[in-house]
Amino acid sequence: MGPGPSDVAPRVLASLARPTIGHLDPLFVALMDEIKELLQYAFQTSNELTLPISAPGSAGMEACFVNLLSPGDTAIVCQNGVFGGRMRENVERCGATAIMVEDDWGKPVDPQKVEAALKEHPEASVLAFVHAETSTGTRSDGAALCKLGHEHDTLVIMDTVTSLGGIQLKVDDWGADAVYSGSQKCLSCVPGISPVTFSPRAVERIQARNHKVQSWFLDMQLVMGYWGGDSKRAYHHTAPVNALYALHETLVILKEEGLENAISRHSRNHRALVAGLEAMGLKMAVAEAWRLPQLNSVCIPEGVDDAQVRSRLLRDFDLEIGAGLGALAGKTWRIGLMGHASRERNVILCLNALETALKAEKFSLESGAAVQAATDFYQSL
Repeated sequence: MGPGPSDVAPRVLASLARPTIGHLDPLFVALMDEIKELLQYAFQTSNELTLPISAPGSAGMEACFVNLLSPGDTAIVCQNGVFGGRMRENVERCGATAIMVEDDWGKPVDPQKVEAALKEHPEASVLAFVHAETSTGTRSDGAALCKLGHEHDTLVIMDTVTSLGGIQLKVDDWGADAVYSGSQKCLSCVPGISPVTFSPRAVERIQARNHKVQSWFLDMQLVMGYWGGDSKRAYHHTAPVNALYALHETLVILKEEGLENAISRHSRNHRALVAGLEAMGLKMAVAEAWRLPQLNSVCIPEGVDDAQVRSRLLRDFDLEIGAGLGALAGKTWRIGLMGHASRERNVILCLNALETALKAEKFSLESGAAVQAATDFYQSL
């Protein structure tokens, strides 16, 4: 129950044991087509260039930047946590200039600051932001930021590593141009795959490049030859066949549940967890309107040893929660309710375990109040 990887469903784990076949086998090519359709459903897009990158979410991020930026370009980059900083690194390694729009960690990206930066830098060709900031548990307004980008004629790159399958994400309706995610968060798949999708506008930009993409492996013009719609696939790399079996299975599970039902489940369990945490006397680190239901950022009470609590949870309850990162290190815990892990029994387990660990730290709380508050919430539905 940390910031990822999340628990993997038994069906998904079982799928990994299927026989490995060739990455150009007709049966595997048919599976690729199904994965593409299922990813289009998850992203809520009809983008033709929708596929899983054979590497973690960081490679998906890099694929978006290296294909859409060339040396000398300018990009507006929003940072309200760790991963906006990684976006900046990608921009600079492309030989482009990053214009930073910074907000406090734990707060959403401010659209007014973004608009001001876009007006000040009409030369910018890309606007990049993190939809769900994993380091802080904060959601930003993806629809508003995409709209601003298009009003100022930029392509929009959006990080959805922690949002895909957990909160509302509508790639086509919002107009995002290059979107990347990860398999190990709300999709509850094994780590190592990065779903991406590129809009027709982004594909035009890629095809019009006059400077080689700096990464051969992540060059979408080459990858398209393998993941394109044609039955004749051009060899590009040996795909991680068994990991893609797992991705296919987890996407089938998502489709069976229904995207809106999955989003509602994450929200429901989040609200129960928050009710319990607050009954325990703990405070949330993010304002209610911008909290991620799948990643709950909790303020560590004064006098409580962060590392001791997390160690006790792992040792005594086999329960992992995450530490704060960067500016929030030692100040927050990150409790994940992602995908398969977003279940009522996990909420109750976490509250019971955290109560025991806090008592060991001499933190004053009412025994049983947290679980009772969560139970009352569930019963009220």
